[in-house]
Amino acid sequence: MPHSSPLPRLTWLLVSTMTFSWALSACQPGTTAAPAAPLASTTTVSAAPDPAQVASAAALARSQALQQQVLQKADAVLARHRQMIVLMSSERPLKVAERRAVTGVGETLFHESLAEVEGLMALISNTSDPATLGAVAALLDKVESEPSWFDADRLAFKDVLTRLAQQWGQAQSIGGLKLAKRASEDLTVLGEIELAYDKELKEVFGRFAKRGIELKREKWSDYLTKLRMLYNREQILKDHGSIIPHTHNQGDAGDTDAREVFGSSLPPKTVVLTFDDGPHPRFTDEILEILKRYDAPAIFFHLGRNLGTVDAGGHPQLGAQSAVAKRVRDAGHLLANHSFSHNVMTKLDEGGVHDEAAHTEALLDAVGRDKSALFRFPYGARNAEALGAVESLQLRSMMWSVDSMDWADPVPKSIAERVLSETDKAQRGVILFHDIQGRTVQALPIVLDQLVADGYRFATWHDGKFLLKPPQRVRLDATVSTGNDTLYRRSHAVVIGIDKYTRWPGLQHAVRDAQAIQKTLIQRFGFAPENVTTLLDGDATRANILKALNNEGLADGSKVKADDRVMVFFAGHGSTRKLPSGRDVGYIIPVDASVDNLPADAISMPQLQEASESITAKHVLFMVDACYSGLGLTRGGSSGTQSKNFLKDNARRQGRQMLTAGGADQQVADDGPGGHSVFTWTVLQALGGKADMNGDGVITGTELASYVAPAVSSIARQTPAFGSLPGSEGGEFVFELPTEREALSTDSLQLDTQASALNKRLDEALQAPATVPGKAPAPLQVTVKNLEGIDTKLSTPSAAPLPPRVAAQRANDRGLSLYRERRYDEAEAAFTEALKLQPKFPLAANNLGFIYFKRGQPVEAARWFEKSIEMDGSRTLAYLNLGDAYLQHQEDAKALQAYTTFLGLSPQHPRSASLRAWVNEPDKTKQRPVLP
Repeated sequence: MPHSSPLPRLTWLLVSTMTFSWALSACQPGTTAAPAAPLASTTTVSAAPDPAQVASAAALARSQALQQQVLQKADAVLARHRQMIVLMSSERPLKVAERRAVTGVGETLFHESLAEVEGLMALISNTSDPATLGAVAALLDKVESEPSWFDADRLAFKDVLTRLAQQWGQAQSIGGLKLAKRASEDLTVLGEIELAYDKELKEVFGRFAKRGIELKREKWSDYLTKLRMLYNREQILKDHGSIIPHTHNQGDAGDTDAREVFGSSLPPKTVVLTFDDGPHPRFTDEILEILKRYDAPAIFFHLGRNLGTVDAGGHPQLGAQSAVAKRVRDAGHLLANHSFSHNVMTKLDEGGVHDEAAHTEALLDAVGRDKSALFRFPYGARNAEALGAVESLQLRSMMWSVDSMDWADPVPKSIAERVLSETDKAQRGVILFHDIQGRTVQALPIVLDQLVADGYRFATWHDGKFLLKPPQRVRLDATVSTGNDTLYRRSHAVVIGIDKYTRWPGLQHAVRDAQAIQKTLIQRFGFAPENVTTLLDGDATRANILKALNNEGLADGSKVKADDRVMVFFAGHGSTRKLPSGRDVGYIIPVDASVDNLPADAISMPQLQEASESITAKHVLFMVDACYSGLGLTRGGSSGTQSKNFLKDNARRQGRQMLTAGGADQQVADDGPGGHSVFTWTVLQALGGKADMNGDGVITGTELASYVAPAVSSIARQTPAFGSLPGSEGGEFVFELPTEREALSTDSLQLDTQASALNKRLDEALQAPATVPGKAPAPLQVTVKNLEGIDTKLSTPSAAPLPPRVAAQRANDRGLSLYRERRYDEAEAAFTEALKLQPKFPLAANNLGFIYFKRGQPVEAARWFEKSIEMDGSRTLAYLNLGDAYLQHQEDAKALQAYTTFLGLSPQHPRSASLRAWVNEPDKTKQRPVLP
């Protein structure tokens, strides 16, 4: 098969090896069956047709017809993609009117493209039909190797390939499963194409920002040149633009029109999140999970046709996707009206607009939503008649002021950067997203993470006005992950802790260790509680542990998928048994194990290996806080440095890793700080951020071991070991660190003196080189034991320099960790570094001020609190801290002023009652507040 495309696969011979009986019959195109021999008779009798040949010919004809339909649909999908590229590309800044028209037509092309994709998927949805198998194979052939296509053309089929991989992954035939694998492999290569064109795609969909020096690869120029021979912007606008009149320009004077809502009345640093065109059977639920992590409300503008139907009498009949709308409602978000069919309302008469809105209202009422009285015009296309029609239903038009352009831009990071840039300019806004595609799901955590870090609040709509969501108080132990969904589909864990053994000596801290790990996985790294199985003491029997690890648990392919990660943690007794061959075998000891029959009652390391290989997840990490023995199972830990594109490369490779607390029959220390073992305490500190050796915001399995192993060995008589289990392909389990959002105040928690001192010793034991702002840290060589007890060198991964904004956030996070350990000099340096990297960083300014306050330097502290307030006047705790600093410096009048502002912003704070008593006391000297 010729292959001029850059899509290398291991399955190019797939089609030739598939054995479809309908394709291998004697009835091939261009051949005829041999004539039947004449009968021994003087009468000529026509031979009866062979039923098998007739059926085969009919099947072949049907297959060929279906293939032709599928390929025609594919051409239509590509045509829309190419038109959108031409429309959105620009070598000169566009005028405002042109930009408005281009955006409107682009949205039309986007929805036409969605319709073409749905039509294509409808043709190839029957996974049990041999004709469909052939049609899908032909489609993949075209996507992979059509010689007239450019690489960027293939990006038009990203959603199609994603759905094919999912749909055919459930097929009952080997041929169907091979097609699913083929689609998945093609998606991997599409990721490489997307990365290669990342810069150009950002320019195309970058809201036409003014360019400086323009650098283009010749290949992209060739692509645009080819497309412009097929299409031109003027003709596309002529074909579409006249049907999308815009009566108001978003962000202009129309914002003040009382008939419509644009968000101009929102307070500073406030945004409204809106999602159009749903509900979607998959992506809406994923967006709900993300919004839940950030405690952010949103308004979902649903299409009636996605909710159900309405008969001639106006009676609604809910469809399958209405269940998604009910979940949106139950999550506390607002359901609103986006018309029934997503038609262009200005093409309809007033009665048509009325029916579009009324039918969707009936369906929304049937869902059981709270009345929102909001309507959003598809494409923003409206006129006086259309506005009048929706207003007759007591609905009010809500537009938007920040367009994410997720409907056009295929790059999630570019979508996020656009939203953040536009929001930063206006300092408020109604943001338009669409909950019908995966790139929005990927972009949303990036946007919300930065908005929260920048002090933005979220608002919704209630009783005809905006309603602000109270700011969430983030506790020290309750930060959440902000991006795990971009690395893994789901996260699963089995956590085991045993103190009260039936026959073995009791332990003191194993249960507490397991509970701390469980809490960390859920609260810090976003593991869903329902996906974490916890077995403590009497529940941790051999049968229950094996059940949790094998077919009824982690090895259940219907629960754990190939894009998931799995972590198994065990805290309890371990033991070693020497085989006649002289090799040692290690065991973990369940609660009901006997002392003298390990093979029958305990769980051996080879059994854990077998369980590991039975799990379909991409990455699996075992952590065993017990003594263990040499396994004789491994190739040793990874010693290579992290590649520049580590996360992308890592996503392709399976990983099976294990980190243990000690060597064969070593007693592991059970008397660490906080009621934990030394090993688990060190793991918890590592996952708090200390193991992020290169400051890139993720902790790999190798980084975790590189921090934990030497740290534990330096303070306890045990040697943690780390390595890869058989079946590993070099992949790394990854923890993605959440962004710390805590503003330091007198409520902030700190470690006790013992724990702080121990943490400092752990850091000193590693002797990691200091990081230099703007430069990637050099890889650190660490020697640890592998799982066979042999010394092996691990190289902590290298990373590219971080952008200043991200580097500043990492420095702030490091400062918070150092403050909790009472290491004020180092914390001051970290917060200072954060402000050097990002001078307008109100959170870091507040935190630096609090370091001075803790040292008894109220004047310097007050200066930084004032700077924080100057950068962001909504920083509630900065006013509290400022009042405390002035009070410490005996400037009661200034303290009174700061406290008064604080009480207005946070009347329910735990200190508000005592401060209010002093503010309202006529004689301020009578009862001055006592600082905590």
